[in-house]
Amino acid sequence: MSGTLQTDIAILGGTPGGIAAAIAAARLGRSVLLIDPQAHLGGMSTSGLGKSDVERRHLIGGLFQEFTQRIHQHYRNRYAPDSTDIALCQDGYYFEPSVAETVFHDMLKAQPQITLLTSHTLNSATTSENRLTAINILSPKQQRITVRAQVFLDATYEGDLFAAAGADFRLGRESRDEFDEPHAGQIYFDYQRQQFLPGSTGADDDRLPAYTYRLCLTTDPANAAPLTESPPDYDRRHYLGYFDDLAAGRLAGPLQLKPGRGYEPAHFNTLVRALSVTPLPNHKTDVNINPRPLGFPFPELNRGYITGDAATRTAISTRIRNRTLGLLWFLQNDTQIPTQHRQIARQYHLPLDEFTDNRHFPWQLYIREGRRLRGEFTLTERHITHQPEQGIDQREIETFADTIAIGEFPIDSFPCQPRQPGDTIVLEGYLGMLDQITRPYEIPYRIMMPQTIDGLLVPVAASTTHVAFSSIRMEPTWMALGQAAGVAAHLAIQQQCALRNIPIHELQQQLASDGQILNHQPELNHASTREPQS
Repeated sequence: MSGTLQTDIAILGGTPGGIAAAIAAARLGRSVLLIDPQAHLGGMSTSGLGKSDVERRHLIGGLFQEFTQRIHQHYRNRYAPDSTDIALCQDGYYFEPSVAETVFHDMLKAQPQITLLTSHTLNSATTSENRLTAINILSPKQQRITVRAQVFLDATYEGDLFAAAGADFRLGRESRDEFDEPHAGQIYFDYQRQQFLPGSTGADDDRLPAYTYRLCLTTDPANAAPLTESPPDYDRRHYLGYFDDLAAGRLAGPLQLKPGRGYEPAHFNTLVRALSVTPLPNHKTDVNINPRPLGFPFPELNRGYITGDAATRTAISTRIRNRTLGLLWFLQNDTQIPTQHRQIARQYHLPLDEFTDNRHFPWQLYIREGRRLRGEFTLTERHITHQPEQGIDQREIETFADTIAIGEFPIDSFPCQPRQPGDTIVLEGYLGMLDQITRPYEIPYRIMMPQTIDGLLVPVAASTTHVAFSSIRMEPTWMALGQAAGVAAHLAIQQQCALRNIPIHELQQQLASDGQILNHQPELNHASTREPQS
């Protein structure tokens, strides 16, 4: 394929946010082109993130709720009502990657107005009088295709489209002073005692939370693809810090057990606590890399990824992939590890029936934060928390005239630096599930709106600070924002007006009629108990 494609709405990024935007717009009669650089759609939800990060299910509805209902129905069609697998799917909130991919494709296939272009990458963007008018993409065979649309949506994790269009953005961490955010900038925060530690300068920098891969592993020997050799560039020295964590008691269980947060008591006080493991249906597990041990070997491996070219990004992704596989190999095979610990680790393997065209390893790197748009409104820690002792006394939720969704997940950022001399409690930058202070909050339409570029909305890499982004960056929330972006794009075309001038009440009316949640009762200092850290 080459030449020019014309569509009502073009979406770059087949993430859950991009998929929700495409479906929402198509159901309103718009032609949609959904473009993704990966061969497989679904972003993290089809690449190992098998748990929906929602603490309060009643606050996220719409297309995300439809997605979970379809997941639940899939398992009800497959298993007996009283089976363990039905219980493990948690009403459709927990799922295998392949099931999520099937459900997403079923939802997309129901909308013939949507055209999918996978394995197509962004080459450039064209603006005229500060309006994005076209993008140039490359096919898998490097053929150039020009895409013209009335509205563009950037649903990438990286923020690639709005950057190419010339929109302003942030990359890295704001200082504590810029928005008066207590947890901003360089920080050491004791996640168990909820205390700031020495070394918390609050200074800004260009660091990003560590990237990892989210693994789907099986406990079924008949479906296992065990590692038979260490990955390229394997060096056991990357993982030796975990022995210090074990000796210091940092691999023990938490002070307070919270269901669903990757806590497996059989792993407490073993080196397998380097992983956070939660069971899924069909003998699968969702496996996160535990960011609490000081031996966590992933910070700063992502340096240069966001601003890098395709070759740079591939090299960094490969390095993180090898570091991830190396950790699994280390836990299963290193002779210094106690035999009992190795035996536990050897219960978990890459699954034969997942990621079959990628050696059973996830396709999508877990990009927890990339560029963040500088939009018409910036969401900050002060909008999403209740901290009277820090001068943030949000007794009543801040309401917006242009609210399009509710956010509710606790502030949660992975470490930004590897272990430094003197670190004995926590790695720098780690903000672990601050559910004591995070409370549900309204999300205004303006965080998707570039300040100077028209014809473009950004439902994923939206306009927030680093701290606020660590709450909003969940696939269910992004699906809500994507749904809003798809409806807004339709309204801009229907009304023949700029995206910044659409009738907000009509947007909200449509979202509400489609099941989107736009308001709630305040729940100050709600201690959440449901979902795992991501």
